[in-house]
Amino acid sequence: MNVLRSIFCGYVFTAAIIMGQAISTSLSQTGESPPDNFLGFDSAPDKVVDGSVVRVRHRCSRPCQLAVEVVVSTSGETDSVVFRRKWFSGTPRVYRIQQVPLRLPPSILYQRDFFNRHVLDPNNVTVRAWLGHLNDSREPGTYQCSMLRIYKVLQIEPLSERPTKPPAGCPSWSAQLMWQMTRNRIHHCPHESDVIDMLKFPLASPGEPFGVVRRFQPFIDRALESARLRAVTQPSVTLSVWIYLLKWCHKKLCGIIHHVDRKNLYDSALMQLTDTGDVIFQARVTTGEDEAFRTSVVLPRWKWIRLDCYIQDSKVLLDATWDDETRRYEYELQNSVHYDDTDGYFVIGGSRYMPGIHGYFGPTRYYRFGTKEVKNQLHPESTLQQLDRTHQQCQEMKAFTRAFLQEVTASHVPSPINTDACSSHFISLWAQSGEKICIQTWSWEKQLKYSTLFHFLQTKEEEFRTGSLGMKDLGSTLFEQAVGSMFTVDQAQSKTTFKSMALLQVSSCFGNHKASLLLATIHLSGLGPSVDPQLGHVYSLIGASGDNRFALMHAGYKHTQGIDGFLKDLDLAYSYYSNAGAQSYIDSFRIHENKQHTVEHIYLSNQEDLNSLTHETSDVFQYLKYKAEKGDIESQKRLGTMLYWGQQGVSKDVASAVKWFERSAMQMKDPSAMYDYSIQLMKGLGVKRNYTRALKLLKKAAAMGSINALNGLGWYYGIILNDHKNAVKYFLQAALNGSDDGMFNLGIYHLSGKNPDNPRRNETAAFLQFLNASRLGHVAASVEAAWYLSTGSLEGLSGDVERAVIMLKKVCEQNGHLGFMVKAALQAHLQGSRQEAFVKYVLAAETGLGLAQSNAAHLCQVNELNLSYDCQWRYHNFSVLNHDPHPSALLKMGDHYYYSSSSKPEASSSLVDQAMSMYGRAALAGSPQGMFNLVVLAQQGHVLPLSIRGLFNVSHRDEQDIVVKILNRCVETEEEGAVTPCSLALLRVQMEKALRRMTQNRAQLLLAYASLLSVVVIIVIVPLRSCLEHRVPSGRGFALRARTSPVSQDGVNREEDGIMGGTYRATGNPWLTMLNGGQRLRQTCDLAVTLSGVCLCASWTTLLYHLL
Repeated sequence: MNVLRSIFCGYVFTAAIIMGQAISTSLSQTGESPPDNFLGFDSAPDKVVDGSVVRVRHRCSRPCQLAVEVVVSTSGETDSVVFRRKWFSGTPRVYRIQQVPLRLPPSILYQRDFFNRHVLDPNNVTVRAWLGHLNDSREPGTYQCSMLRIYKVLQIEPLSERPTKPPAGCPSWSAQLMWQMTRNRIHHCPHESDVIDMLKFPLASPGEPFGVVRRFQPFIDRALESARLRAVTQPSVTLSVWIYLLKWCHKKLCGIIHHVDRKNLYDSALMQLTDTGDVIFQARVTTGEDEAFRTSVVLPRWKWIRLDCYIQDSKVLLDATWDDETRRYEYELQNSVHYDDTDGYFVIGGSRYMPGIHGYFGPTRYYRFGTKEVKNQLHPESTLQQLDRTHQQCQEMKAFTRAFLQEVTASHVPSPINTDACSSHFISLWAQSGEKICIQTWSWEKQLKYSTLFHFLQTKEEEFRTGSLGMKDLGSTLFEQAVGSMFTVDQAQSKTTFKSMALLQVSSCFGNHKASLLLATIHLSGLGPSVDPQLGHVYSLIGASGDNRFALMHAGYKHTQGIDGFLKDLDLAYSYYSNAGAQSYIDSFRIHENKQHTVEHIYLSNQEDLNSLTHETSDVFQYLKYKAEKGDIESQKRLGTMLYWGQQGVSKDVASAVKWFERSAMQMKDPSAMYDYSIQLMKGLGVKRNYTRALKLLKKAAAMGSINALNGLGWYYGIILNDHKNAVKYFLQAALNGSDDGMFNLGIYHLSGKNPDNPRRNETAAFLQFLNASRLGHVAASVEAAWYLSTGSLEGLSGDVERAVIMLKKVCEQNGHLGFMVKAALQAHLQGSRQEAFVKYVLAAETGLGLAQSNAAHLCQVNELNLSYDCQWRYHNFSVLNHDPHPSALLKMGDHYYYSSSSKPEASSSLVDQAMSMYGRAALAGSPQGMFNLVVLAQQGHVLPLSIRGLFNVSHRDEQDIVVKILNRCVETEEEGAVTPCSLALLRVQMEKALRRMTQNRAQLLLAYASLLSVVVIIVIVPLRSCLEHRVPSGRGFALRARTSPVSQDGVNREEDGIMGGTYRATGNPWLTMLNGGQRLRQTCDLAVTLSGVCLCASWTTLLYHLL
């Protein structure tokens, strides 16, 4: 039995060793960078030259990683890395110089020839270096996550002046001949049209300085391009645009269409709307001056209008068409128009230089070579006509409401015939001559048409009379009442009631555009009577035209993804996101207010997230408060942060938060605490403003290493003292140490030209600072950088509208009002109000927020809401369309595709591929479950795609090791010491691999068989030995009793004694024989067990050798 115990302990010990070696985790360190880090170029080349040497001077406060990179920006791509060299520095606080020779690709060094066919024509080439601290797992760093960054722009030789690459070989005669014949061949150009649809989907314009940016490229076809260049000074172009005005211009001028050149000046053509409804046209003429004229057209409101502008040399025709009637205005300029549409960019609506109209844009068509007859029909006509009808109904409802309020405030007596409704026209005919049966100013037909509104107004009659409720408050009141009765449970699923829909429509008319967004969602998702994309688009446009943050984000998200019938158009998405991003920046200054909250990522499907929530009376909060009162700085800071931002279920209390900030700061031990309190003193939030005390704390915090305090000092010197020299000094120090605020403020100085050391305006330097700050999540910097990326107006920078949209979407998802909506939804869920929680999560989900989409999908499964199956997968699918979806959403969609493959055999292959894609994206996001699911699919025989193999650095030659590599990565991401599915699966795979290796050697195979035989021997012999030990002692006792029983007490009858004694001795001999045989059998068993143990030990030793 002791041997058996030893073997068992050996199994456990071995498994523990293997799992202990297999499981590891990576830890990340956060915190502010110490001030004694340095990075700079000791020397760097000025031109793009292969083999040139870059000398980098650096110093690290602790082990760090450094890199030198060369990045290239072309017309199609920005920041493409063509060279990278990394190294580690392990000696802290010592200045070192690293020499890095640049090995550049031939594509940017030489001309195009036989051996160098793929040549790049870059806009700029930059050499940059970065420094980042290593964490405990020595994970590789990146430029975006680095602490310090420097760069230098290199001079580029024109393509025609580049040297020829030295020949690497001698091509064959036939290959050389073919190259000579085809190298200058002009390939057949694809079909190009001079007619461009600038806008195919309606655009909502809220009257703000944001619009759709369009850039035009030269023609590929040489004949067309030659014709365009000839027409620059004698143009023949036509612009046709549909507009729908809700108001005339709220300022002096509002943009319809305008052209901005590369110098950020207005160019031809420019159409503007005045505050009286007139149209102004402006153009640049060949003399370089601007000429303009004004048409007294007085465009109507609430009608679709088509404006056609014909430019022919110096003649300009403007046609305005509405109600099937065209009005023509013709003007002759003094000089020919100068028109180059490839210079700069065009804007539909507003830009940072002027606001746009308040209304909508319909189809917009541009004829680059002009046309005699414009073909630009209103499309989609049904949607745009429905938009017009909805606004007309809104005007009727507002008039109806004003009439009702006039009656109420005048204390008129209700109708004597019917106190609920005015009599119809037919009843009035039956009345006696001169008798007035209804004194109300609206008709019975209108009252019947808007019966829901009328009954609501009746219930609020007393509040109208006392003045506690007015027209301005109607929208929010109607919205709250509509949400309160949103769903009624039908037999199968919840549907929105007719009354709720009617209340939401009225609320939308009265300016509550959360109602507009909710109506759009109901019509698009099928939460109403049926799916109606047309009405969904109408209310989406109405909400965006009202400048509502959520509606703008909703429209931008739909156009980014091209879902729910919205056209995928990143320029359209940018116009909405840029507006919402600018509002988010303004909101960030007031985020401490009660109607704003930071977005907390609490997933309803994750019980750990819900358990992390607390409140003022909870034990966790009280314990934190107890430690804070005892003087624990971290507890005081944490308590102040929770109260200031309203985090983790705690209500906002700025005054109490500032008191805790003060107590932690006054200990003068923690620089971040001193910085937090100094900012409150400077802003006067929750405490009386005190610049002197704030400055003292800031200087102390900066001396103790606070990077944010450096930025605060820069702000104080620049804004309060107007000392820009010191302000730039502190901003520069903060920026070099990784402060996003410091980078942004430094960029503002570059942009304004107020830097005393460099008073010239430098947009390139400003953009780079904005871009670096945006990578760290700075809201205002992201808005500025996105504008440069969308317009491509910066010399050497190619447009990248996709990057701009992604950048702005991240900014908008930090909006405080969105965070407040998410917090309200969470509170409703915790209080058991599932219906209210669902509505609020859906409003946030429609903006594209992945957290809200996952939670809305979770609530779709709640039985008491009884929502449809499509609701759940609609929002799960939306969440995985995001740029960085949460792993749980990817896993949900992966499971959906995987289990659907078994029920749909005809599409099982594609569904499994989609499942692998979802699991792969989850694995890329660090999900152990995603990695484990990939292993399961691989073991089932499915071939993992190249993208997933590249994720785990698996080549075609390592195909057999892909499971092991995935499991190793999975174990590394899990908690250290935890027994998880990945660790157990890895142990199993490694055991199988070790056994396969053992069986490949004959001696080891024989040893394996011997070990199996040993196990059988142990199983058989150990119970046999136990049985013998149980039986033999009883036989031995019986023999002893037989010998002693015949002894006489008095010595008489010895003969009998002899006879009987002989008899008993004779019977005792077989027992002695059996006793000796049992002893030999036990010895044999012991020997067999010993040999089996030796064999097993040898087998385990061999197995461990192969495992390790």
